[in-house]
Amino acid sequence: MSEDAEAPEPDDPAWSRHAPVTLLMSQHFIAATVTALRHSVEATIASAGLVGDAGFDFLLAVHELVANAVRHGGGRGHLYLCRQEDVLICEITDQGKGADSLPIRLPGPDVSGGRGLWLAHQLTDQLVLVRRPDGVTATVTLCLEPLDAPHSRSESAAPQTEGLSPREENQ
Repeated sequence: MSEDAEAPEPDDPAWSRHAPVTLLMSQHFIAATVTALRHSVEATIASAGLVGDAGFDFLLAVHELVANAVRHGGGRGHLYLCRQEDVLICEITDQGKGADSLPIRLPGPDVSGGRGLWLAHQLTDQLVLVRRPDGVTATVTLCLEPLDAPHSRSESAAPQTEGLSPREENQ
C-alpha cells in the first residue's frame, strides 16, 4: 500500500474489513462437552448484549452447528465466538469428511433429522459453509443493535402499542 492511501471511512463498505475483532470465546468440544459449551455460549452472547428471543435463536443456531460437527464432523470441533463492531460471529470447525454436498434445504416432514443447517440459516443473518481439505467450517453471524441503543434487539422487534387505544392496537 502506498503512503498516499488513506484508511476507509466508516460509511465505506471496506470499513468492516478494518474494524477490530474481539475474541469472546475459543473452545474445543466433543460430544461429552456440548451441554457445557452451550451454557458458556449462552452466557457469552448475553454479556455481549444478545438476549431474549434473538439470543435464544442465535444460541440454537450455534448448538445445531456444534451438534452437526459432533455427528458428521469427526466427533469433535472448535468454536470461535467473536464480535466485530455490532456483529456477533460464530465459527465452528470440524475434521469430518462430510458429504459431497451440504444441503441447507428443509427435508420433508417424514424425514427424521437433517434440519440443523436449515435452522442455522433461518435463525441468523448469515450462514456460510466452507469445505476445507481437512473438514468443514460453518460460520453464522447476527447483527446486534449498537450498545447505546435504548432497547435490546428482542424488545425493539416487538410491536409498539403503548399509548394506543385498543382499536389502534388491533389495526
